[in-house]
Amino acid sequence: MHTEYEVRVLEVDVEELQNKLKKMNATLLWDRIQKRYVYDFNPKEENKWIRLRTNGEKTTLTIKNLVTSKIDGTQELEIEVDNFERCNLLLKELGYEPKGYQENRRIQYDFNGVEVDIDYWPMIPTYVEIEGASEEAVYHALEALGYSKDECTSRDVEGIYLDYGYNLQEIYDLKLEEERKWQFLKT
Repeated sequence: MHTEYEVRVLEVDVEELQNKLKKMNATLLWDRIQKRYVYDFNPKEENKWIRLRTNGEKTTLTIKNLVTSKIDGTQELEIEVDNFERCNLLLKELGYEPKGYQENRRIQYDFNGVEVDIDYWPMIPTYVEIEGASEEAVYHALEALGYSKDECTSRDVEGIYLDYGYNLQEIYDLKLEEERKWQFLKT
């Protein structure tokens, strides 16, 4: 398992953030719609799940394990697969039914080796996720972007949705509206 070092800042001003990233010579890597299926383990394990995700270019199958709610609290084991729908069918044959299907738009930047992702999700405000190789790298990027440790959270997507009053355990389809998808794809 690999330990993730990541934090999120909620309700960001996207235009301001993108201007900062441009001024600091961050590299825009991609801007895509992501699709994912989420599965419980069989038998179910608390704070551990399987994610199948694609951005249309790269598809990964990942085991996520939420150990703590701190910056280094998520462990993951990930492999790249070549086909999103066929991998979903394979998992179904193995007895794993998706508990949810989710879509979001992600704009990904590289900022001195740290991944800075602007994430648009249905029903909640846009946030930025900052992920790096170490706690120090993440906090350095966070501060360089003008955010403080007090402004960030290490809550996962499900926890963020709970903060806004939505229980993802009760929402199977979490889709971007078709109109927003086309608007994103044109930009």
